[in-house]
Amino acid sequence: MTTPARFFCADAARLRGDPLAGTAPYGSVWVLIEYRAGWPTNGFDGLALEPGVKAQVYAAARAARARVLLIRRHGRSRPEEPARWAVLRYETDGDHRQEWGTWYDDRDLAQIVDALDAPGERGRPPVVLVCAHGLHDTCCAVRGRPVARALSDGWPQLVWECTHVGGDRFAANVVVAPDGVYYGNLDAPSALTVVEEHLADRIHPDHLRGYTDLVPPQQAALSAVLRHAGPSGRHDYAIEETVRDGDRWQIRVTGRLAGLSAFEVEIHAHRAQPHQLTCRGLSLSSAVHYEVASLRVG
Repeated sequence: MTTPARFFCADAARLRGDPLAGTAPYGSVWVLIEYRAGWPTNGFDGLALEPGVKAQVYAAARAARARVLLIRRHGRSRPEEPARWAVLRYETDGDHRQEWGTWYDDRDLAQIVDALDAPGERGRPPVVLVCAHGLHDTCCAVRGRPVARALSDGWPQLVWECTHVGGDRFAANVVVAPDGVYYGNLDAPSALTVVEEHLADRIHPDHLRGYTDLVPPQQAALSAVLRHAGPSGRHDYAIEETVRDGDRWQIRVTGRLAGLSAFEVEIHAHRAQPHQLTCRGLSLSSAVHYEVASLRVG
């Protein structure tokens, strides 16, 4: 009897050619909690923390619309160092703020509640998060951990493995926060190039899933502009206008710097055929794809 081949969602997505653009989840606040033991399938929700503190953190994060991620350094237990937590925030004016602390027992995590209301510190370098949440999805471990290893060798102070960030089928996924930029379909060599370019403020469209302060059709429009005009900085373009007509969007993207053009981009959305979108998926799901119908300069 032939044993059926094991299903890997990232392999299947690449064979289908699932588009990356327009797949970054919306959000501008991240709560990071370093947790060195095994990660539950559902991440922070599954931790056996002191119930009162856990409820406080959960309620404050929900009120701030923050994504809570567990983090750890790749391959380094570092038992002599206290575990850390952070609140990362992307402001609407492009300002980046971070607040970091340490925790020894569950009660220390209550500091996160106050940090979510605090302005945070400017000027810190961004955090590079690599999804390596194998219990949530096999591809996140199989593809994510080699990427985490390569990036950790290059930027050991910036890179963390993290729990589920969304879009398992695009593993390996990398999130740069609080910049709010999602990248996918990475391997070790491409991840090194993408992060190096990102840290030099040159964002390329090839592995770009989107900016988290934009909705999916806007993400797809901006990706199309970068593909047409070339890589650019995180804040070099702005969405000036978005007009929706059913499953079509007319989006005006304008350059903020001298020499950058304005673009009129038409995006069409359509729902793809149902597929198994995650390794652990028990049912078929249908993703929405955002495609460029036209792009005009001016």
